[in-house]
Amino acid sequence: MIKIAIYGKGGIGKSTCTANLAAAFAMRGKRVIQIGCDPKADSTINLLGGKPVTPVMDWLRDHDDEPDRIEQISAHGFGDVLCIETGGPTPGLGCAGRGIITTFSLLNELRLFERFQPDVVLYDVLGDVVCGGFAAPIREGYAEQVLIVTSGEKMALYAANNINNAVKNFEDRSYAKVRGIILNRRNVPDEEEKVRAFADGAGLAVTADIPRSDDITRYEDMGMTVIEGDPECETAKRFFALADLLIAENEKR
Repeated sequence: MIKIAIYGKGGIGKSTCTANLAAAFAMRGKRVIQIGCDPKADSTINLLGGKPVTPVMDWLRDHDDEPDRIEQISAHGFGDVLCIETGGPTPGLGCAGRGIITTFSLLNELRLFERFQPDVVLYDVLGDVVCGGFAAPIREGYAEQVLIVTSGEKMALYAANNINNAVKNFEDRSYAKVRGIILNRRNVPDEEEKVRAFADGAGLAVTADIPRSDDITRYEDMGMTVIEGDPECETAKRFFALADLLIAENEKR
């Protein structure tokens, strides 16, 4: 099974990358689960035609007991990707990280992975925080690899460096390891040189180079990934290439 957590600075395009990667895996015939770990609960919306799934934390607030079926807190999206959102606490109250921990505990109780038997599980994790609940996707066997999304912008690279260092600090606990960098371009000056210099310095590979494209915005406005909207466009081809790379690596294990 391919199990990947995707991290990066807030607003850098993690959800876009995660949803397109999920769609690419699905188009390759893989059974995919995408779990959005962000209180905004918008990670999977472009796999669902623009219609959000009920977040787990919202469901728990609105009911007197826990769900007894995974169908109550999930939805099937493009390519039959199973979409789940952790959600978070009422704004201004509680800890968003606690929502992730609560959700993962519930998914274990519902035997999600045993029942669905996925080939791929993707975790889209909030911002550049790798502590407390936000570290949950990379511990206890949930994810085995981390992909860090960054552009060539200073603060995006700063966050990427912090994430890489944080994950390295967990290496002796058998947590997930950083697999590489997704360059999600913003077309800043010398962007490729800056990102590749960071990656080389950190001993990481640039696993994907996603161009800045109006295709992404156009199809997201329609509630789609580019994989669904135009699988032959250059941006879609980059996500397919990343999916193919990860599938090939997994098959060699």
